[in-house]
Amino acid sequence: MVKEKKMAEVEFAQIVKELGAVGELIRTHQEEKQAALDEFDQELQRFQGGKISKTELASSVHKVNNELSKLDNLVRADIKRVSGISNRARVFAA
Repeated sequence: MVKEKKMAEVEFAQIVKELGAVGELIRTHQEEKQAALDEFDQELQRFQGGKISKTELASSVHKVNNELSKLDNLVRADIKRVSGISNRARVFAA
């Protein structure tokens, strides 16, 4: 006869909710990265139009690179969190 394993649905629902929250956080960081890239594109167009100097563009490049690096690190950390949460869900459901 097959034995059914009972699972604490409330705890599993909490894990799923946490996965969703971290997924939204990753999406938010990705949108912030895209916004930084879009802002830099506008700066580049202003430079090409002669409205800002090369020095100002170089400053913008440095600022955008720092912002992108910070956001990349946050996304990587969030991905590690998702991995840990999904492993916890896998063990919990097994």
